[in-house]
Amino acid sequence: MNIHEYQAKKLFADYLIPVPTGYAATSPEEARHRAQELGGNQWMVKAQVHAGGRGKAGGVKKANSLDEVEEIARDLIGRNLVTHQTDSKGQPIGCVLIETPTNIVSELYLSLLVDRATRRIAVIASSEGGMDIEEVAAKTPEKIITRHVDPITGLQAYQCREIAFAIGLNAEQAKQLTLVLPSLYRLFVEKDLSLVEINPLIISDKNDLMALDGKINVDDNALYRHNDLAEMYDASQVDEKEDRARKFDLNYVTLDGNIACMVNGAGLAMATMDIIKLYGGEPANFLDVGGGTTAAKVTEAFKLILSDSNVKAILVNIFGGIVKCDLIAEGIITAVKEVGISLPVVVRLEGTNVDAGKKLLKESGLSITPADDLADAADKVVKSVKG
Repeated sequence: MNIHEYQAKKLFADYLIPVPTGYAATSPEEARHRAQELGGNQWMVKAQVHAGGRGKAGGVKKANSLDEVEEIARDLIGRNLVTHQTDSKGQPIGCVLIETPTNIVSELYLSLLVDRATRRIAVIASSEGGMDIEEVAAKTPEKIITRHVDPITGLQAYQCREIAFAIGLNAEQAKQLTLVLPSLYRLFVEKDLSLVEINPLIISDKNDLMALDGKINVDDNALYRHNDLAEMYDASQVDEKEDRARKFDLNYVTLDGNIACMVNGAGLAMATMDIIKLYGGEPANFLDVGGGTTAAKVTEAFKLILSDSNVKAILVNIFGGIVKCDLIAEGIITAVKEVGISLPVVVRLEGTNVDAGKKLLKESGLSITPADDLADAADKVVKSVKG
């Protein structure tokens, strides 16, 4: 789950990571009021969307008067912002962040993420802040510094100093980083994050480090123990179908193809999409209904699939382990009858009580095409789309 910049900065401040003073506003009038609270004669007005590249897309502007703050906020709030990280529709702007401008001497990059290859948290830093880290990696990879944190000992002071001097900080700035980095690491661990990124981490004209931007991704599987983070979820920033799936505990991602997949298990779902591609088809989604799926969840999954007008056929690939195949078959039959599916449906069942499950599907009287194995299922569903 992603959160907005203003929410990330609130967490930074809670962990004593320096951030500019700022307030979120959901209306032009509130934006003006917040600017008055901040004082001064200049303010930054920043669109709050879950996408990078806001500045280049006109989502970050400087205002030189209260009238201009209100005017910029009125122009931004309520419209969609299209950046290089969004689709052509962009992301809706529901609020803006009003901040006091900061005089910048230089911009750095700092992030923590889960490195699955090493099974450790990686600290990534660069002297090239303010630009996409992918671009830095492609053009000047030697400017990216990576250190892995031992989960037993945690982040060490010497690692902080190594990173500080590797990105060109002086002694005073390095001292500040040895305070910022452990706080960031503690935030990462205590809040079960999968990514935290500060781009840019700036050096101000007062020689201080400050997080000028903030991006945080929370591990969805840990939200049950972080109610404060769960409340930061913004449905407007998520695909409508993905938001509906979330409400029924379904893992759903929209893709560009026309063959819908309904599978139990993420690994099996990936294999299903791969084999559809192998047989010349294009998957329309990633949909994992979970190992302990029920008839009700299967029904909701079918409704979700059918809400995509691009779908021309459906492949159901279920391994009956925790839930037996005959119960899955009953759920599929119930769902097909309730939803009224007219598209080709190919079903591959394997696992406990598979024969009983196949018999139920065969005797259902519904237009369901059984498959003997995954290759057979892929072949049949691709052919049904291609006629």
